[in-house]
Amino acid sequence: MANWTTTDIPDQSGKLAVVTGATGGLGLETALALAGASAEVILAARNPDKGRDALALIQRRHPQANVRFEGLDLASLASIHAFAERMLATGRPIDILINNAGVMALPKRRTTADGHEMQFGTNYLSHFALTARLLPLLSAARARVVQLSSIAHKEGRIRLDDLNYENGYLAWPVYAQSKLAMLMFALELQRRSDANGWGLTSVAAHPGVSRTDLVSNGYVLDGGGLSAWASRTLVNLLGQSAADGALPILMAATLPDAKPGEYYGPQGWQDLKGPPGPASMRSQARDADVAARLWTASERLTGVAFA
Repeated sequence: MANWTTTDIPDQSGKLAVVTGATGGLGLETALALAGASAEVILAARNPDKGRDALALIQRRHPQANVRFEGLDLASLASIHAFAERMLATGRPIDILINNAGVMALPKRRTTADGHEMQFGTNYLSHFALTARLLPLLSAARARVVQLSSIAHKEGRIRLDDLNYENGYLAWPVYAQSKLAMLMFALELQRRSDANGWGLTSVAAHPGVSRTDLVSNGYVLDGGGLSAWASRTLVNLLGQSAADGALPILMAATLPDAKPGEYYGPQGWQDLKGPPGPASMRSQARDADVAARLWTASERLTGVAFA
């Protein structure tokens, strides 16, 4: 497993994969590899222009790829509902759902279309709602569901009394909460799938530190400047390529004997980079009581319940 690469991905012929945030960075690298392994891939993202560019790139690399773009704005519950309705209307079971899209470390508190804090709302609540709405198609395929977490989860705390950080907003603690929530969601989804017979294999992954625009884009939303430059410099010094960062995601999505509730990430120093394999999670991620309370709060905040 230490030398696992995209060449180890089993043939994915006949499988349908949905990847959120698939028009750049980790999501695009993930979609590229899945298309190369003969999966049918849906690029679920916000920007149609970037969607066209991503499709062109995948089709240049893999001329026989079966891939398409579907509009999905994860800062809008209405957009999530519309996307899910289009998927449900096809009746096509979804074999792989990769909840990848996200934003990081917005210096100023911003909100989604529904009034949720942007990092918590986009990174976690949106994927909670999307997974719930797609559950019939996921259950029909006995799907693999992958939640994107982060090494930042190690510093995270679920602020149940103020999940949207209406008071005391700080960029990095809020990001850490969103990524801890994603990891806890992966574990709680597996517990509930087992209890309710949904047939899912729910896992999580993190990319270590990868050279994408995730950090700098967060600062760009609020003007960029020195902080964006410093962030890019640090990532370039410590990080690995987006293609390497996607390997734990791909392992989580395609490893035939993936253990339900497993967590994958880079195996190098401090989990920053290196070949993919099982990752360590902090004890707070395994707190089933907090996870259950977060689930209840998430249903209330999104207005979406798992059937």
